[in-house]
Amino acid sequence: MRRGLVAVAVLAATVAMGCGADAETDVVVEGTAPATPYGGPLYLPTRDLDEDGERAALIESGAAGRALECDGEVYSGGQGETWGKGDGGATPEEGLKLYFDIEQPEVPRSGYRLEREEDGRVLYSYDVEGRTKVAVVVAKDQKHRPGWGPETVASCDPAELPASFTDSVNREIWTDRQGKRLPTTTIRSHAGPEHCDWQSAHFLSLGRGGDERQYVRDPESVFETDSLTTPYDGDVRMPEDARDTGYRLDERELWLTDDRSTAYVRTPDGVEAWPMTKRPVACM
Repeated sequence: MRRGLVAVAVLAATVAMGCGADAETDVVVEGTAPATPYGGPLYLPTRDLDEDGERAALIESGAAGRALECDGEVYSGGQGETWGKGDGGATPEEGLKLYFDIEQPEVPRSGYRLEREEDGRVLYSYDVEGRTKVAVVVAKDQKHRPGWGPETVASCDPAELPASFTDSVNREIWTDRQGKRLPTTTIRSHAGPEHCDWQSAHFLSLGRGGDERQYVRDPESVFETDSLTTPYDGDVRMPEDARDTGYRLDERELWLTDDRSTAYVRTPDGVEAWPMTKRPVACM
């Protein structure tokens, strides 16, 4: 999906597809210059909104959000954090590295291209198959931000990043029947965190924000029964009215009935019934 003034940004495929989460070299690469780079302003007013979704991400991320070329919705965006004297970078590239150090974002840390610079600001883009999926605008000597550092940042859905990256950070990306990666705003899953002793559980979420439905695989009964709509069952018969959503993760298939009260996950070993949580469950 093309965003506003965004233009095609071309980066060599060997760079875009070869960046891992822990790479410390080649944070910025030359790549191939686009025929028409992003033509909008590198500064746009921003404001914080107490809401989720693409509208909030675009308003909170200013120019960075407009520089994206997402296939779906803009996934996240915002303003860079503040920092003290001596912490800011001496160069724009050091300012980009500061973004990774301060915010620890779940985006690639190498393979960015300097797309444009103007009046004390520089736009860095991380491109996949010639389209910008992560954008970072670094600026110099802003209020409460001495030196170079991130002013606004934005990214497309993690499913639009290379599999080599999402695999390296253990992010589970579901696909459709044809193998096309599905947005995490549609479906996402993850193992339970160890620091809450939930490592035996597995979470599955459909939708985002107020429309989100959360299910849990809980073979060791980590959660109280009153927090789940029904108990977890690891061996059930598939209901006759269940339908195949077409969503796949490795050898798992997701099936749902019309009421969506339970997620039926078919595996090579049978069918599991993952109950829906009565309210969102999160580990703090």
